[in-house]
Amino acid sequence: MKHLFTALALAAAVVSVHAADDKKPTAQQGKMATCNKDAGDKKGDERKAFMKECLSAKKATQQDKMKTCNADAKGKTGDDRKAFMKTCLSGAKA
Repeated sequence: MKHLFTALALAAAVVSVHAADDKKPTAQQGKMATCNKDAGDKKGDERKAFMKECLSAKKATQQDKMKTCNADAKGKTGDDRKAFMKTCLSGAKA
């Protein structure tokens, strides 16, 4: 019976190790990696301030995107404006 419990415990440990390998980084971990890369050679207080600003920056909301895209689309009409807005709102580079 002891061997059965030992085997089950070992199997559970192996499964949990493999499950941990398959996990993708969380959004915050991804953001941290990006900010860390962008910080480059900054050191000390400069790096600390940069990281604080970078990590607290919020993504643009759809409403913010609409305002920006509408302003950029000024003068465009019809199909040209429609195509521009679609590209702009999707975040694709024109």
